[in-house]
Amino acid sequence: MKIIVAPDSFKGSISSTEAAAAIHRGLLAGSSNLDITSIPMADGGEGTVEALTMILEGRLIKKEVTDPLGRRVNASYGWVESSKTAIVETAAASGLPLLTKEELHPLSATTYGTGELLEDALDRGAETIILGLGGSATVDAGTGCFQALGATFHNAKGERLDMNGRELGNVASINTNQLHNRVQNVHWIIASDVTNPLLGEEGAVSVFGPQKGVQQEQQEAFESNMTHYADVLEAHLGQKLRDKEGSGAAGGFGFTLYGLLPHSTVQSGFQLIAQWSHLHERIKGADLVLTGEGKLDEQSLYGKVPVGIARIAKTYNVPCVAFAGTIEGDVSGSKQEGLLTVLPIVDAPMSLEEAMERGDMLLQRAATRFMEIRKLDTNNTLGEVTP
Repeated sequence: MKIIVAPDSFKGSISSTEAAAAIHRGLLAGSSNLDITSIPMADGGEGTVEALTMILEGRLIKKEVTDPLGRRVNASYGWVESSKTAIVETAAASGLPLLTKEELHPLSATTYGTGELLEDALDRGAETIILGLGGSATVDAGTGCFQALGATFHNAKGERLDMNGRELGNVASINTNQLHNRVQNVHWIIASDVTNPLLGEEGAVSVFGPQKGVQQEQQEAFESNMTHYADVLEAHLGQKLRDKEGSGAAGGFGFTLYGLLPHSTVQSGFQLIAQWSHLHERIKGADLVLTGEGKLDEQSLYGKVPVGIARIAKTYNVPCVAFAGTIEGDVSGSKQEGLLTVLPIVDAPMSLEEAMERGDMLLQRAATRFMEIRKLDTNNTLGEVTP
């Protein structure tokens, strides 16, 4: 029996690579007559570096950088020597996983550390840079990143600003003359599955601000700062970009990338990994597909990894099942997308914290239970398997 194991990360618990390994172990504990191919997935956010680096047979480069609040932390990016390709994700240096809920401070948070990772990749001789947008703890529109790469942002007095969410409202001019000399010589691929515009009810502040710590009473001020910055950058560029699809990604990072890297290629993070891992071809020849993520809810139906996997499987009439740490709301619509069922991995009463600490073991046991149940599937709706 050929099985494709293609999970997303179980955020806050285990990476997509760890999730795939746990499912793999669990399946083999339930049946030995299996041909399993593991393909860790991501959508441009947390896990993108690990997944793509493994697929492209690269290695991880570790570097001490600045976290969202200005502290020094170790972060990694992927490096593929044969093609001089770097894979960087905003979550690694500027992401929510680096902060506790109490530490979220979007006024002070900066993407400077992401710029430091990119600078290291440029100095290493990168010819292609894949930059995954997602999971950031920032609403500085990526200005901190470009500051690390040599751009300068000035207030009305001409004073240089250290960029963060607060300073967006003080930017009066932008100087890109001192940008890293290789920035424009690199093929940039922006990996993101976010299609939101920069401003408005579907924009960076309104939709993604709360998860980064923007309180309801602060939203108007943050939106005003973002609008002011958009006015300044668009005047600097001589073109309007605020309504471009994806400009609201990663706290407005997409907007600045579109403006200062006009020749970059924008691609769905999920589709990028699917393409380079030959996911369609592998699923087409499989008997069963297993996927999963930490929380599966109604938002998952709008294109998160498990549903993206299920849609591909449905195309080839291959059954697809998802594991989830938590199932929230009505996810019955997932059946129409190709998910036969969604299975929770928690198998006993426990707190969320305990479940996240034990994610690896819980997922492995859930996979074993699935295989045991599969042996009872006399209608063969989930692919053939011999006990």
